[in-house]
Amino acid sequence: MEHQGNNPETQVVTAEVRRLRASGPILILAVLFVGGAFLTWYFTWFGRELSDADITQYLVDEKHPRRVQHALLQIQQRIERGDGNVKQWYPQIVAFSNHQETEFRLTVAWIMGFDNKSPEFHQALLKLAHDPEPIVRRNAALALVRFNDASGREELLAILRPYELKSGSEGEVSSTLKEGSPVARGTLIGRIIQGSTMVEVRSPLPGKIERILAPAGSKVTSGAALLTINSDEQSVWEALRGLSLIGKPEDLPVVERFAQDSAHAERIRKQAALTANAIKSRVSSHAQFVNQQ
Repeated sequence: MEHQGNNPETQVVTAEVRRLRASGPILILAVLFVGGAFLTWYFTWFGRELSDADITQYLVDEKHPRRVQHALLQIQQRIERGDGNVKQWYPQIVAFSNHQETEFRLTVAWIMGFDNKSPEFHQALLKLAHDPEPIVRRNAALALVRFNDASGREELLAILRPYELKSGSEGEVSSTLKEGSPVARGTLIGRIIQGSTMVEVRSPLPGKIERILAPAGSKVTSGAALLTINSDEQSVWEALRGLSLIGKPEDLPVVERFAQDSAHAERIRKQAALTANAIKSRVSSHAQFVNQQ
């Protein structure tokens, strides 16, 4: 009888078993990796519905900012659905308006606009309209429009104008960005170098660099203008919508410039035209009312 070890079929099967045994640990690691990635995605996915207990727990978990953001988004959605139970977290939302983390302040500034009947939200927004960070002020100004409060009007107009970024220290400018470069909030704009000290300069807003005022190699002092940034399209659109409700006649030149400039996207031009017409209509209605008195 022929020995099994010399059988070609047996040798093939044996080799296949050895191959599977060798690749087994790799397969296990791959499964664990995919499973871990899925769990990470699942527990950080903002679309996942949270229970009341989850929201309460997430709001105090400041070591994991994404959890706080997730809870805040869920609260916003519940406010939009008219869920009265959501008011249990209002004190915490107001508390976040005083938080040192910019991300939390800008998020709650937006969320508070979804309940324009809340006096505590209204008061918090009035304070956030003077926040040191422009992105927070902008969100607060837009939210205040929902309260029929024009306190943030100047900030909405500022969105339609170039934002001047200033240096926070003195030294020599080091940057490779060019005019027209797109930037996100937090994008590294450049560095200010003074001896062995180096200070990073990051964009406080999304948009495009309009003009570089202090090119690479320039010597600047603290407070000196470095460059200007044009707002991103979404911010401009939101500002125009807000001004359609609270804009004044003196705002028309700025608004109409967006309606007439073909360099802007079509939806921006259309919204600017609608905003200009809304302001004019409001002025006309007011004049008629006064004349009837």
